Amino acid sequence: MSDKISKKKKIMRGMVVSDKTDKTLVVSVGGLKTHSKYLKKYRTTKKYKVHDPENKYKTGDAVEFFQCKPISKDKRFTVFTS
Repeated sequence: MSDKISKKKKIMRGMVVSDKTDKTLVVSVGGLKTHSKYLKKYRTTKKYKVHDPENKYKTGDAVEFFQCKPISKDKRFTVFTS
């Protein structure tokens, strides 16, 4: 891990859904949850707006990102560049 990222911050992985805005990606993160009563597993997805300062990633790319201080109203994550 980089020196900038503390060990407490969780690195998330997802797929780029949109890269139309400048320096911003929309990343979809999926996961499985279990229903509390019926114990059936179901799929969930959540979209995050992620800061990409170099406009390096395109739609369909897999990216890793982490939480940072708010950059704009909706952007609170930055792409992890290794």
